[in-house]
Amino acid sequence: MQPAPLRQIVETARDKRVLCVGDVMLDRFVYGVVERISPEAPVPVLRQSRAASMPGGAANVARNLASLGLEAVIVGAVGDDEAGRELAALLDQSPGISAHLVTLKGRPTTLKTRMVAGGQQLLRLDAEEAGPPGADSERALIAEIGTVLPTVSAVLMSDYAKGLLSPAVIEAVLTGAQKLGLPVIADPKGKDFTRYGAVDILKPNAGELASAVGLPTGSTAEIERALEAAQAQWPAKAVIVTRAAQGMSYVAKNGPVGHVSGKAREVFDVSGAGDTSLAAVAMAVVAGASLDEAVQLAILASGIAVGKSGTATVSASELLDTAALEQWSRKAGNLSVDAMVGQIERWREGGLRIGFTNGVFDILHPGHIRVLEDSRSRCDRLIVGLNSDASVKRLKGPERPVNDAGSRAQVLCGLSSVDGVVIFEEDTPLNLIMALKPDVLIKGGDYTRDTIVGADFVEARGGEVVVVPIVPGHSTTSTIARSRNGA
Repeated sequence: MQPAPLRQIVETARDKRVLCVGDVMLDRFVYGVVERISPEAPVPVLRQSRAASMPGGAANVARNLASLGLEAVIVGAVGDDEAGRELAALLDQSPGISAHLVTLKGRPTTLKTRMVAGGQQLLRLDAEEAGPPGADSERALIAEIGTVLPTVSAVLMSDYAKGLLSPAVIEAVLTGAQKLGLPVIADPKGKDFTRYGAVDILKPNAGELASAVGLPTGSTAEIERALEAAQAQWPAKAVIVTRAAQGMSYVAKNGPVGHVSGKAREVFDVSGAGDTSLAAVAMAVVAGASLDEAVQLAILASGIAVGKSGTATVSASELLDTAALEQWSRKAGNLSVDAMVGQIERWREGGLRIGFTNGVFDILHPGHIRVLEDSRSRCDRLIVGLNSDASVKRLKGPERPVNDAGSRAQVLCGLSSVDGVVIFEEDTPLNLIMALKPDVLIKGGDYTRDTIVGADFVEARGGEVVVVPIVPGHSTTSTIARSRNGA
């Protein structure tokens, strides 16, 4: 995400109120040094140097909202205990947060204590009691939600499976938000994601998605199949799935699956990174940004968070500074046509020259690498149009492709010469070229200017058409033939 549109999102979202309903908890960190192993058991002895406590769970989502420049309203529940009073005091002292906490009788406040030495967690100790709130507490929570809803611009449901988001509480959120026309975003838990209803965005991680739809999510192709199944099973209007270092994938109802790759970062502590990305998605939504922009913002924010110690927050200024540093190197990943058009517009705002090439790229070989590297040398950003599986079968025969479109796109996105991939269904990329409007159109091989699809369109706009040489003796067809013949 480039600084210009990001700055607009930050300015538009500033001071808007967002309600966060969910499981609040107290995160406690005990830091120290390990210098010996205990004589009592083969375990390290942590010599404590300091301790720190901070709001966690849904309360950390509220902290991140406030840090990003929004006004956070948190509705949650605590126990009548020391941890609950400490959490309430921390929230009261936090600028930009208004806390509405219901006290649960006979239940402890959820407390997570992490032991840390040398930047690594040694142990996490959880003190909690999961289960739905009692009838009186549930009524009190619903009353607080009803009071706050008319004052906010969006609602988050942050579920940590501790029980606060009971069916009645979820129904109160959905019904109230629908009456007021408020967007609802849910960070789910469990296997039954239909319980969250027709939320605007559902944001599971890859493991949660796999568990909920009963399909693997290890590869991009598997993520796409899982998201297609999710669309059929869940009433949610859009789904964003977080994939750790692989970035995020997303889909809107009846739309194509999009992918935004992550940026490799040094990971110091993953505590609360999901809360940071959830808050960033909310920030984008209240600013009227697109789903693709929300995903880009979430990746940027969570990437900053994992480089910090503890349950960290990310500020708007950090987002802007990091985006400014990365604007010249960021990849777009595998995007839908509309998302790529938006990305290209942002690149052009920075004065970048956009190149385009296309192909099947079924099994990458030195010829492909040569063409892609040569193509990238002629532009600032290279977009690859990739034939869909159905398109390849029509062009190459029923036994092709060897690798599906998701796998081929993932491999291409991993190349330094490729900045973005768009899968197209037609036999030629003409419609895609007309949508993306590249500044330079590049083909490899024995093409001539007259035989390159889209050449007239690109040149009519003042663009350039280039044919780059290929490496003799390399082709996917011959490679497959040799393999099948046992050569």
